[in-house]
Amino acid sequence: MAKQKTTPNAKGQVKLREKALADGSKSLYLDINMNGKRHKEYLKLYLTVATTAAEREKNKQTLAAANAMAARRQIEIINGEFDIKQPKSNKVGVRFLDYYRKMCEERLKTPDSLGNWGNWHSCLKHLELYCDEETTFDDVTPEFVQGFKDYLNTAEKDAQKKKDPKIAYVFQPLAQNSKVSYFNKLRACINHAFEEHIIDVNPIRTIEGFKAEEVKREYLTLEEIRKLAATPCNYPILKGTFLFSCLTGLRKSDIEKLTWGEIQKFGEFTRIVFKQKKTGGQEYLDISPQAEKYLGTRRNDADRVFEGFKYGAWTSLELKRWALAAGITKNLTFHCGRHTFAVLMLDLGADIYTVSKLLGHRELSTTQIYAKVLDKNKQKAVSLVPEI
Repeated sequence: MAKQKTTPNAKGQVKLREKALADGSKSLYLDINMNGKRHKEYLKLYLTVATTAAEREKNKQTLAAANAMAARRQIEIINGEFDIKQPKSNKVGVRFLDYYRKMCEERLKTPDSLGNWGNWHSCLKHLELYCDEETTFDDVTPEFVQGFKDYLNTAEKDAQKKKDPKIAYVFQPLAQNSKVSYFNKLRACINHAFEEHIIDVNPIRTIEGFKAEEVKREYLTLEEIRKLAATPCNYPILKGTFLFSCLTGLRKSDIEKLTWGEIQKFGEFTRIVFKQKKTGGQEYLDISPQAEKYLGTRRNDADRVFEGFKYGAWTSLELKRWALAAGITKNLTFHCGRHTFAVLMLDLGADIYTVSKLLGHRELSTTQIYAKVLDKNKQKAVSLVPEI
């Protein structure tokens, strides 16, 4: 967090703060507290993920400029030359669905976030049923938000089913995690509108969202990995990429886009320097010599490491066929490779903090789910029960 010295006075106080963005960079803004009113002033200055001396120097200069702007704003407040004005006259009557659709379109422009766009678009279908085209942000109240939450509890899995008389009516409720996702999309939309001063009060802050449902994380044991490695697969590229995921924890999306320019030597280790496709976070992942063997022969920096690998419906089917050929009946998906790596690391004695960093998790609580799957302390405890 950027630090800004502030001098409390009877009129107000200015603090320089950072807001984390999806690509790992940080947007700088002024948090102004004046006469009991709060105001955010975005400076259009950004701290990037610095990996070179030049980038670090640029961040240093950006931070200095932001601090200077904060100091100037503080002086204006002290001298009575500044007043918080919430610009809203030109925002009155903004149509809610139009605004939400615009946010959907922004996500469609980024190919890396097509999966995220799909969730936004699915939520849109439910919002179109819940409210109408004339709904404006003046109508988006806590009651509106609570009403949408209640709607999700009774909504169909297919939001358009009621509109199509040709479809036989069989009620299919939304999955719990779909409710979580859709409510969070509404939250993101309203929060964005609040930041743009389209609304003066954020109505969603008082409404608690849905709690995510714990899902079973399928993973392979070490013996099952060995069985797969010893079993031929109809598609060698699938075999190589899946076992590579089991040995590194990389997602299929990151394996799919991995280039030779991201493969570097770091002492005795081979290191992958890449940005996660899902989160945009910059990662530095050292891999084992065993995993390195699956990379193959080095080519040009721009070339894909696993050229020809593209995950789709056929890949999912072939993965299951390969598993059955190896005598494994678990319902495998490619993501099971990532789960397998996490559980394997914990089982072999790696501490949870290190495993969290290897997986690129932002929150340790995400990694703790795997510790729950494999809790050796519980196993030791039940083993203490004597013979009866």
